[in-house]
Amino acid sequence: MNYESKKVLSDYLLMHYGEHDQRMPWSFGKLAALDFPLQTVSYFTQKRVDLSLDVGCAVGASAFHLSKTSGKVIGIDFSKLFIDTANYLQENGEMGYEYQEEGVHFLPATARVPEGSVRESVSFAEGDAMNLPDGFRGFDRVHAANLVCRLPDPMKFLGRLPDLVKQGGELVLATPFSWSEEFTLKENIPDGDSWEWLQGVLSPDFECIRHADEVFTIRDHVRKFQLGVSKVSHWRRK
Repeated sequence: MNYESKKVLSDYLLMHYGEHDQRMPWSFGKLAALDFPLQTVSYFTQKRVDLSLDVGCAVGASAFHLSKTSGKVIGIDFSKLFIDTANYLQENGEMGYEYQEEGVHFLPATARVPEGSVRESVSFAEGDAMNLPDGFRGFDRVHAANLVCRLPDPMKFLGRLPDLVKQGGELVLATPFSWSEEFTLKENIPDGDSWEWLQGVLSPDFECIRHADEVFTIRDHVRKFQLGVSKVSHWRRK
């Protein structure tokens, strides 16, 4: 997937900041009211913390939600276009964009930083989840949504988590385990049940507090949607 394209940017802006009737204009129960970036962040406890990290932050909505209970939030993503967009939102609070209705018909929309966010406490930067700076360690919270199965070598990221999260700190991972050789080298794709594999990787250093399956959608146009089911898990660093 080309994360530097205007179409992908508009799809992610809509997923992160769109109104419910823009994201899903059809009345299909829960699908009409999904707010996945908020849903994953809601797995964290609501106590105040000092420092949070959002890895694979895309256009930044989850990082802004984290700022409601964090003194400082750092958002990291590999896409320059996503980070430039997130930084614009951090500086200005909103931005206009267009999303596809059908064919060559596009509709105007405005992405707004979620109400209650503390923009001045959030910063965004380009970065590689598999090669995070050595100085990144000891975070109170680490959030990574729909990232693991998009990495060429997910163990390079998962192996850093014990350093990234401070003792007693929290980790929230979300992944649909949609493994594909387009993103992940074949030899790095788990053989067997992916959730069992992830528990085996994390359990020496983390205790699983809660996990559930959460639906997410990405709108292509008014009559076509990507529907996924992500395993969202909340962990505490031992």
